Amino acid sequence: MFKNSKWFLSLALICVLILSACGNNGNNTAGSSNEPSATPADEATKAPEAEKVKLRVFSTFGGTDPGKVAFEKVLKEFTDANPNITVENDIMSANDDGFRTKVNTDMNSGNEPDLLFYFIGKDAEGFVNAGKTVPLNDILDADPEWKGGFIPDALELAKQADGKIYSIPVTGFYEGMFVNKKLFEDNNVELPTDWEKLKTAVKAFAAKGIIPISAPFDQSHYLIEHSILAAAGPESQAKGLKDGIDPNWELGLSGLKELYDLGGFPKDAATIDLGMAQNYYYEGLAAMLIEGSWAIGGMSDERKAETTVIPFPAITGGKGSGNDIVGGFGTGFYLAQKTFDDAKKKDAAIALLKHVTSKTSIQTIAQANGGTPAADVEVTGHPQVVLDGFAMAAKAASISMPVDSKMSPETFTTIRSFIKPIVTGEKTPKEALEAAKKIEDANK
Repeated sequence: MFKNSKWFLSLALICVLILSACGNNGNNTAGSSNEPSATPADEATKAPEAEKVKLRVFSTFGGTDPGKVAFEKVLKEFTDANPNITVENDIMSANDDGFRTKVNTDMNSGNEPDLLFYFIGKDAEGFVNAGKTVPLNDILDADPEWKGGFIPDALELAKQADGKIYSIPVTGFYEGMFVNKKLFEDNNVELPTDWEKLKTAVKAFAAKGIIPISAPFDQSHYLIEHSILAAAGPESQAKGLKDGIDPNWELGLSGLKELYDLGGFPKDAATIDLGMAQNYYYEGLAAMLIEGSWAIGGMSDERKAETTVIPFPAITGGKGSGNDIVGGFGTGFYLAQKTFDDAKKKDAAIALLKHVTSKTSIQTIAQANGGTPAADVEVTGHPQVVLDGFAMAAKAASISMPVDSKMSPETFTTIRSFIKPIVTGEKTPKEALEAAKKIEDANK
C-alpha cells in the first residue's frame, strides 16, 4: 500500500512539472516578459498601426534658391512627427523655364503632385478652371487658428478670378533695381532715381567696361515687368491687353532699346539666362540687377553690404510715378483634387499643407529667403539691403503683381520672344504687342 502511494505521488509530481513547463513555454524566448499573454479581446482593443502614405510635393525651392534648405527642414519636421508619411520633395529652380512645362504637363496628364507650389493668377487659371485643385476656403474656415495666422492681404491676394482661394501663400516678394552702392560711389555716379540718371549711369559704366544692368534677353521677365509698369503706370498694367494696346506699353519696351543703344546690357545678353545674369552682379561685374527679393539670398555678405534696392525709375513721357513697384503674394501651395478625393491620402495631405503654411514654417522660410512673410511673424537678423527692400515696399505709391499674371503664359512668352529683336531694331514694340494681342485674344 505504501509503495502504491509513493507511485501515485511521483506520478502527480511529474504531471505538475509537465504542466508548469507547458505554461511557461511562451515566456522563455528572448525579450519576453512575465506579463500575462494577451487574449483575443486584448488584441482587438489595440490601436491600429498608422497606414503608410506617400505624398509628392513639387516646388521651386530648388537650385540656388535661398529657401531650399529651409524648406527641406520644414519637410523633415513633418516626416519626423509623422513617420508613417513619406514625402517626395520634387524640386526645380524658378530660374529654369522648364518648371512651367513640367507643371503643365503633370497637371494635364493626370500626374499632378499632391501639393503644388506654383504661381497664383493667370498661370494657374487653366488647371484651376479644369477642377484639378481644391478650393481651400472651407478647409481654412474649419481651422480658425490656422486661418487666423495669416495677414489679411496674403489670403486676399491669393484669390483667383472666381473669388475663391486655391493656393496658400508662404512668403511675398518685392522686385526692384538692386544697385551696387560701392561701384556707384567709386565711379562718382549718382544712384538712378530717375530716367535721366539711369541713362547717365548706363553710359558711365559702359565706358569703363562695367556691365550697367545685368539682364538676359530671352528670360527677360524683369525687364518687361518693370519697363511696362514704369511707362504705363499701375492702372494700365493691371488691364493687361484685354482693352487693346496702350501706347505707353510701347513706350516701355522702347525704353529698353534706348538703354541697349547706350550699352546698358551684357555683351552676351542674348545667350545668358537669369542665373548667369545674377552671377555677374554677385561677382561685382555689374552695377545693377533688376530682380526680386529672393536674389539677396545668393549674395555674399560683402555684396549684401554694398547693395541697396530702389524702384525702377519712371520712363519719361509715360504715366509711371517712379515709385511704383512690382510685388505681392504671387505663389502658394495648391492641393490636388485627386488627392483630396483619395481617402488614403486626404488627411495626410491636408496635414502637410497646414504644416508647410503654418506660422512656424513661414517664419523659417521667410528668415531664409528674405521674403515678406504671409503670416504674422517676426523676421530678424537680416542685412540692411533686406530692410531697404521692406522700406521700399512700405513707401511705394503702388504695388502691382507682375504683368505676366495679367495675361496668359503664351501671351507673355510672345512678348519675351520679341525683346532681342526690339532692342536690336529688327522689330518694333508695336509689332511685338500686336502679336501678343492676337495670342491673348485666341486664348479667350
